[in-house]
Amino acid sequence: MSEQDIRRIVIMSDGTGETAKRVVEACLKQFDEIPVEVHTYPNIRDAEQLAEKFEIAARRGALVVTTLVRTQQRAEADRLAKHHRLHCVDLVGPPLAHLSTFLRQHPQGTPGLLHTTNEDYFRRVEAVEFTVKADDGKEPRMMRDADIVLIGVSRTSKTPLSVFLAHKGYKASNYPLVLDRDPPEALWDVDPQRIFALTIDPHRLQEIRHLRLQSMKMSNRTNYGQLDYILAELDYAHDLFARNREWPVIDVTGKAVEETAAIILKIMSDRGLTWRRDTATI
Repeated sequence: MSEQDIRRIVIMSDGTGETAKRVVEACLKQFDEIPVEVHTYPNIRDAEQLAEKFEIAARRGALVVTTLVRTQQRAEADRLAKHHRLHCVDLVGPPLAHLSTFLRQHPQGTPGLLHTTNEDYFRRVEAVEFTVKADDGKEPRMMRDADIVLIGVSRTSKTPLSVFLAHKGYKASNYPLVLDRDPPEALWDVDPQRIFALTIDPHRLQEIRHLRLQSMKMSNRTNYGQLDYILAELDYAHDLFARNREWPVIDVTGKAVEETAAIILKIMSDRGLTWRRDTATI
């Protein structure tokens, strides 16, 4: 592959550029195996910086993607794009215009507001701290104070899902179900509408566990990696789930953490539940 085969995208932002980067990455998933380099230039605050980045984009023949909240900067970006004959995608201007009309208010035009330290920021920090302490059943009593409790057999994505939810501001606790071992008493003190049961295809679970055992340099012949044992574990878990019908059962087979989290948060919303305030963490 030569340099000429590579497509380039230049992101210009008056903030961190993370919003534009995520949108671009999500869109690129829809295209097959096309080599693309994405360059992000954050904290662009004046016309001189903007002109410098457009010069770079022009030399690379890049597509330009911008998230600029100031009207003057967006107008200058549009002018520079036309001058250099570059395609430029404004991710902020059109939504701001529609919101301004809908809300009947002019936008502030202040860069970086998304990342300012506010109540939501501190809630997310608190949620992450809580979730780390409550991971993998280390502190079962913390379940009582959790916004969301995840249960399932080992390697059903409980920890990464908990962390993802914590970054959304939800205090998450998770507990691994073990064959013939009763869940902790604290689980029965939790609002059952906040408990979510995770399951997975047994053959996929065996593959995941084999990879885990290999990384730990352990034999696949242990019960942990044997299909008969896995089937018994899942039967035990499903029997528990069946006796607690208020727990939604979510099959995580082939699902990204984001997909499972979206399902959970949709159910939470439908039930009128959100994060809990003034909860202790032991």
